[in-house]
Amino acid sequence: MAEIKTVGFVGTGIMGAPMARNTAKAGFNVLAYNRTRAKAEALGGHGVRVADSVAEVGAEADAVVVMVPDTPDVLEVVEGPGGLAEAMRPGSVLVDMSSISPGATRELSARLAERGIAMLDAPVSGGSWGAEQGTLAIMVGGEAAAVERMMPVFEAMGQRVTHMGPSGMGQTTKLVNQILVAGTVSAVAEALVFAAAHGADLERTIEAVGAGAAGSWQLANLGPRMARGDFAPGFMVRLQQKDLRLILEAADERRVPLAVTGVARALFTALEAAGLGEEGTQAIIKAVERQANLTARQAPGDAAKQ
Repeated sequence: MAEIKTVGFVGTGIMGAPMARNTAKAGFNVLAYNRTRAKAEALGGHGVRVADSVAEVGAEADAVVVMVPDTPDVLEVVEGPGGLAEAMRPGSVLVDMSSISPGATRELSARLAERGIAMLDAPVSGGSWGAEQGTLAIMVGGEAAAVERMMPVFEAMGQRVTHMGPSGMGQTTKLVNQILVAGTVSAVAEALVFAAAHGADLERTIEAVGAGAAGSWQLANLGPRMARGDFAPGFMVRLQQKDLRLILEAADERRVPLAVTGVARALFTALEAAGLGEEGTQAIIKAVERQANLTARQAPGDAAKQ
C-alpha cells in the first residue's frame, strides 16, 4: 500500500485554506489550486505550492482533497474538461471533503473506481475555527484500505476521524450533523430573543444555562457571538441552506418527516432573502428578532431594545 506523500487541494477558501496549511505543517508536500488564484497564493508562505490548473494537481498528487461548495462544483472539478478524473493516476485517492449529495457521491465513486481511483467522502464539522486549529470532526465513507492510507492526512486536519462505512455514508453522517446543528442554533436564537424580551443579560444567561442540560457547542460558541452582534462567518448562511436542501431532499426519498429542520430552513431562507447569505449561521438570531419585533443583541447588562 503506497504511502501518501503529495497531497493536492482543489478549493482553498474559508475551510480549504487552513486545512491545506495544517497538512503542509504536518510534513506533506502540498500543491493547491483555487479558481481565484490569489487565495491559493496566500498559502505560499506556509509551504504550499500553487498549481496552474486542476489537472496539474491531479497529475502530481498521490491524493487530492476537494473542498468546494456543492454537488455540481464537485462534479465539475472531477469530471469536467481538464478535471481530476482524467489527470489522476490509477492507485491515487480522491477525497471529497465538501458536503454534497450522498447519492451523487456513490455514483461518482463507482465511476472513479472504473479508472482505478479510490474515492472517499469525508465531510467535516467544526467550522473555520476547527479548520484553523486542526480539530475538525471528519466522517468518512469509502473502502477501509483507502481510509487507512489517508489517516495521517486526516489526522493533520482533524481531531476525530470516524469511518462510517461504504461510499456515501460520510455524506449521510454530515447531513445528520447538520440536522442537529440547524435545529440547535435555531433554538439558541429563540432562547436568547426570549431572554432579551424579559430583560435578561444575555452573556450571563448563556453562562448559566450552558453549565446544565441545555449546554451545546452552538450555545457556547455561537451564543456569545449572537449576543455581541458578531456575524463573521465560521460557516455561512448560504452553505447551511445548501445542506438543509440536501437534507430535505434525502428525507423525501425515504419519507422521513423533519418538522424542526423545516422550521430552521424557513428562518435561514428569510436571512438569504434579506441578502445575508454571506454571514455566519449565528445571524439566524436576526430572523427571530424580526418575528419578535425586538433587537436582542446587547452589551452585557443592557436590557433588550424594543
